[in-house]
Amino acid sequence: MEEKIRIYCKNIKKYQDFNLGISLLEIYEEMQVNLPYQLASVRVNNKTENLNFRCYTSKDVEFFDLSDSSGMRTYVRSLCFILSKAVNDLFPGKEIYIEHPVSKGYYCDLALGRPITDEDVEHLKARMQEIIDQSLPFETHSGQTAEVVKLFRKYNMEDKAILLETVGKVYSTYNLLGGHIDYYYGALLPDTGWVYLFGLEKLNGGLLLRVPDMQNPLELQPFVRQEKMMGVFQDHLKFQRIMGMSNVGDLNRTHESGFTPSLVKVAEAIQEKLIARIADEIAEKYNDGVRIVLISGPSSSGKTTFCKRLQVQLMTNTIRPMAISLDDYYVDRINTPLDESGEYDFESLYAIDLHLFNSDLKKILAGKEIALPTYDFTQGKRIYRGNTIRLEENSVLVMEGIHALNPELLPEIDHATTYKIYVSALTTISLDNHNWISTTDNRLIRRIVRDYQFRKYSAKETIARWVSVRKGEDKWIFPYQEGADAMFNSAMLYELAVLRKYAEPILAEVLPRDPEYAEAYRLSKFLKYFVYIDIDELPNTSLLREFLGGSSFRY
Repeated sequence: MEEKIRIYCKNIKKYQDFNLGISLLEIYEEMQVNLPYQLASVRVNNKTENLNFRCYTSKDVEFFDLSDSSGMRTYVRSLCFILSKAVNDLFPGKEIYIEHPVSKGYYCDLALGRPITDEDVEHLKARMQEIIDQSLPFETHSGQTAEVVKLFRKYNMEDKAILLETVGKVYSTYNLLGGHIDYYYGALLPDTGWVYLFGLEKLNGGLLLRVPDMQNPLELQPFVRQEKMMGVFQDHLKFQRIMGMSNVGDLNRTHESGFTPSLVKVAEAIQEKLIARIADEIAEKYNDGVRIVLISGPSSSGKTTFCKRLQVQLMTNTIRPMAISLDDYYVDRINTPLDESGEYDFESLYAIDLHLFNSDLKKILAGKEIALPTYDFTQGKRIYRGNTIRLEENSVLVMEGIHALNPELLPEIDHATTYKIYVSALTTISLDNHNWISTTDNRLIRRIVRDYQFRKYSAKETIARWVSVRKGEDKWIFPYQEGADAMFNSAMLYELAVLRKYAEPILAEVLPRDPEYAEAYRLSKFLKYFVYIDIDELPNTSLLREFLGGSSFRY
């Protein structure tokens, strides 16, 4: 009698016995799991695997479609591989750099040595569709790292070769698609025929690769013009190329060569210069009536430290900053609006007492002294402790909060009196030319470290909250980012190499049985591509100190 294994499917809460060596895709089909959208990824014992993964022992499995972030990552990786092969087929010897997310897609630099034409784009789209129609399998192979490195060098993929050499693994993996070699750091679809929807168009001298919308995977994500954000990304990429620091392998080599202290100094100096420029512009606009500086950005973007460093730079311009916290204007907890689950929605704009806030602001701008509230988070009430504020000569109000760029925050205030700043960790360094680093992952790793050290939250708790946090950002922050007068990129080239030492033991506390394990495992695996950089290299004014500790600023 043939030996059997038992599979438990979380989607349908059902056990079923199978022969040894059955694939996950076969399990999906035999158990008749029905997902709302196309199947894209699966977790085996809370760890993401390819759908062609074969089971030889009993497992728990859970399948995901494109409405899940894991499924969408798998789909996008596979689509990028198809684009890479299409470029190789049509433009041999030319390189495609898949750089960063923007405008609800992925910006790619196609280095043809000449401007990209409409004809180029149409040929690429047609070739990609041909590859899709052929249903070519995404193959995964492994070998000794030295041999895989030689293979990548044979095909002039120095970026991947350097990364593998500096990571130090004994064995490494690579992918093949119709004879085209590449590697993508995560699960891929079974074959190209699973890719059913994509877009490709010219954007800012490069290409925008468009993908399905997670909210409705039957349609492409709607294009959103993000010229300011594109400009920030391009400025930082230009600096990185001058420094010879496009990818993580370059960063690792720099550390091995002993140049990390110089790199840290330059990166920190660039940030300080950018903050100084913003302060200079605010000082210039002060003469035009600007009296309010509004600072917004998503979770763990470093808004608090940016705000403190900006205040120092404003003072060098003889501008006196006076800080007001939007958090102190929360309504009493009992009056907080509820979300669709019936829970308090603290991220809603209407969790702020807009009437009181605007009334106080108008009095301040009129030169009156007002009593400042303080929000007692323990009692869930706004209280007054005798703190007052009056706008003095050469002073500006500095306000930081997630709703600071929302026009509805200040409906009664003349917007000519405001200067708006958007802060986020817009990660520009990539693993290699075809594998960017998610800005969301960067912020999540920052938050995991900070929450553990200063708020006593485990990685499991932080990861569990992250979906809700991201939902709030999509609703209350990202729609208004292009309305900023200035954008500040708080990400630093070296930061993930510093965060690794702190994040790894925190992530290791998440147990394999925990639903959050898949994300913890994915982040831990990703961090292993970075060579450790010691925290001692960081100045005590570094923005990264907000998450690690040791800052000279008081929080």
